[in-house]
Formats: sequence, structure tokens, C-alpha cells
Amino acid sequence: MESIIMNFLAGLQTSIEPMNLVWVTIGGLLGTIIGMLPGLGPATGVAVLLPMTYSMGPTAALITMCGVYYGAMYGGSRASILINTPGDGAAIAATFDGYPMAMNGRAESALAMSGIASFIGGSISIIFIIFLAKPISSLALSFGPAEYFLLFVTALAMTSTMSKGNALGGFISMFIGLIISTVGLDGLTGVSRFTFGTLELQSGIDFLTVIIAIYALGEVFKCFGDLRQGKKKMQTKFGKIWISKEEWKKSWLPILRSTPIGFIIGALPGAGGTMASLMAYNNERNLSKNPDDFGKGEIVGLAAPEAANNAASVGALVPMLSLGVPGSGTTAVMMGALLMLGLQPGPLLFTQHADIVWGVIASMVVGNMILGIINIPLAGVFVRVLSVPPKILYPCILALAFIGSYAISNSVADFYLLIFFGLLGFFLDKAKIPTSPLILAVIVGNSMEVSFRQALIISDGSLSIFYSSPVSIVLLVLAVAFIGLPMFRGLVKTIKTRTA
Repeated sequence: MESIIMNFLAGLQTSIEPMNLVWVTIGGLLGTIIGMLPGLGPATGVAVLLPMTYSMGPTAALITMCGVYYGAMYGGSRASILINTPGDGAAIAATFDGYPMAMNGRAESALAMSGIASFIGGSISIIFIIFLAKPISSLALSFGPAEYFLLFVTALAMTSTMSKGNALGGFISMFIGLIISTVGLDGLTGVSRFTFGTLELQSGIDFLTVIIAIYALGEVFKCFGDLRQGKKKMQTKFGKIWISKEEWKKSWLPILRSTPIGFIIGALPGAGGTMASLMAYNNERNLSKNPDDFGKGEIVGLAAPEAANNAASVGALVPMLSLGVPGSGTTAVMMGALLMLGLQPGPLLFTQHADIVWGVIASMVVGNMILGIINIPLAGVFVRVLSVPPKILYPCILALAFIGSYAISNSVADFYLLIFFGLLGFFLDKAKIPTSPLILAVIVGNSMEVSFRQALIISDGSLSIFYSSPVSIVLLVLAVAFIGLPMFRGLVKTIKTRTA
């Protein structure tokens, strides 16, 4: 314990050197801006910065990339709240209650809570990475293909049953997402699936294209009728960017509950911030005394996923630094940068290059403070988006959506996919079918299928591998509980109604 504290204090001294402060501030600002732009996200931001890192030392390079990473977590929710367009997958959950808050004239509270929850979630998770990196790494090592498959099943079960009273719609949405995830070349056999002879589909459908289409284009299509009828009103008066005491009282405990969920899920390679934020959202909805308020502008429904996705971004660094296994797409790019700088991530990194590792960890504390200070004043500028006339705002959203889609693969063919999935999102909304299970299924579908097939190969085709370890059994019980609990509640409600 004493050595950990001493190493951290030495790292803190490194992180507050003037040039390192400059780099973490630049990285955080760039990350915030990149996070707001549809289709980019932290992985793209870090990749763009790679050429700059060649002239930096390893510590400065990692500090800057980390700044971009968690800066993007802050920025991704801004577009989710104001224009219902998530910057990346981790910001999806911010649309559920953040956007309704903005439409109900509470954008100031939504932006403030987003920044506060992100700051608290990030700060607490830094404490976790200081003291719990080793045991969390051991937990990650206990996950094999069977455990990962069941983790994905559990996450999908949680998300699909989020809409109480419409569990069937949630499962329909999930199966549509799983179908979309199978498009392209089979990862194990190389066989084309559902490509209909189209070469552009052989590489699969990028989940960011689906996210941008369903949320950005879907929102534009949905608001088109209101725009024509003049029902869509713009906000012209703005209050202070802060929250009330009542909102804080409702939110502080969900933030504390959601942070460890985000950190642990983030530390599992391949799980990511999207799963962490959706699981945190669903957890708070199940614990709430008024679950029907979620999706209508409930501030807890914004605070919980915001804390979780920032904690997940810190958690994703654990397997990369301690095991040499990237926990997300962004950390995979960062790991590549480390290798180019002559550093080998893994257990020896903490002993051979302790000054670099602890300098980076300590810089997260400083960077999180800087981002917390920057983002509240910036929110006062961002909220002015709501004062833009709809006839100007929605064409701008469409332009951003198409630019973001093109930036993903540099293919004009994605424009057709964008329009198709935008219409799909519009019709799902009309049918009152939730879209979050579809999005999560698209993101994890391919990994879920690969994990399932790998598990069967390891077990020589025996299904016993899915209940042969304590972790598998716990995940199986959780998945069954999440599916069965809404049905049980519905049955109890029906019996009470009949006997009343």
C-alpha cells in the first residue's frame, strides 16, 4: 500500500509538469470536440493524434491520448442531449433521458449533470485503477469464450427488458440487431452472409453507421411533420448551467452505484462503454420507485450512464497496461502507439517503466479536473444550439450525419445504409419498439457469435462449458432473472387486478 501511494505521488509530480499540463488540456479539448461529432469517437481521435506522438516522449504521448479518450466521453453526451445524436456508442444512453430533458426546457440541468456525473465517475474510477488494477486484471483473465458469450447474453437480456410493458418489442429489436450484425464475411469460415452479392457489404455494417442513422436521421424524420405544422418551437431563454439540490439528492447515489459497474465492465476486454452505460441505466430503472419516469426526462437516467461510461473508459486501461490486452478499440490504438514507442504493455510495464505508468495514471486526476472545469462553461455555449431555428438545425444534423458516415469507411455506399436505417429507426419509433436493444446487439453480435463458436470448439461441441464455472453460473442466473422478472411482475399484477 505504501509503495502504491509513493508511486502515485511521484506520478503526480510528473503529471503537473508544465508541458504535461498543456498536453492533457489539449487532449481533453480535442477529445470533447471529437466526441460531439457523429461517427468519429475516441478511437478516431487517438488515431489522428498518432503522428504527433512520434516527437513526444512516452509519458507525454500517453497523457495526451488518455486526455482525448476521456475527453470524448464528456463530449459524446453533448450531442446526445441537445440534438439526439450520440457521438459514439457509449453516449447512446444519454439520449434516453438527456434529450427529453432538453426538449422539456431543462437542457441546462442535463448538461450540468452530464459534466458532474462524468467527473465523479472518472475520479472514483481513477482510485479504483490505483488500488484494484491487479485484482480486476485477475477477474478479466478468468473470462473465457463461454463467459464472454454469457456476459453479452446478460447485457442483451437487461437491455431488451428495459421497456416494461413492451418486453416483446425489446426482443424484436434485439433480434433485428443480431441479424444486422451477421451481415458480411463469416469471421471463422470466410463465407459471405446476407450480402446479396454486394461487395460493399462484405466487410459488414459498421455499428456507428447504424447509431448515426437511427438516432440522427430517425430524429429528423420524426420531427419533419412537426416542422411542417409549425409545432417545433425553439428555446430562446437559457438559465444557469447547474442543477438544483433536489436533482443532486436524486442523483448522487445512482452515480456512486453506477461507477463500479462501468469500471468493471470497461476492464473486461471487448465489453466497452456502451454495455456499461446501458447496464447502469437498466440497473437504476429497476431500482427506481418510479420506473415509468425513465425515458421522459428523469435526471437519474442521465446521471447513471454518464458516470458509468466515464468509469468504463478508465477501466479499459487496466487490461491494456497490466495484461497487454486492449479493453476497447481506443486502447487498441493506444497499445499500438506504446509498441511504436518501444514499450511492451503487460505485467512488466509496472516494474520496468513505473515512472511512465504512474505518471499517466496521475495525469487522469489532473485531466479529469481540467475537463470538469472546462466543460461547465462550454456547456453554456453548447446549449445555444437549441436556439437555432429548426429549418437550419435539422439540415445541419443531416449534413453531420452524412459526413460522419462517410468518415467511417470513405464509402458512398454507406449513404444508402444511412437512409435505410434512418427509416428503420423512424418506423420502430412509430411502432413503440425500443431501439437500444438493436444498437447493443449490432455492437456485440459479432463478438458474441465468435465467443459462442470458440466455446463449442474448446468443449468439443458440449454445452456444459456454459455452466461449468462459477462466473458462467452467475451470468446464467442473471440472464434468466432479467428475462423472467418482468414476466413474473406482469403475472403478479394480472392476478392482483383479477382478485381486486
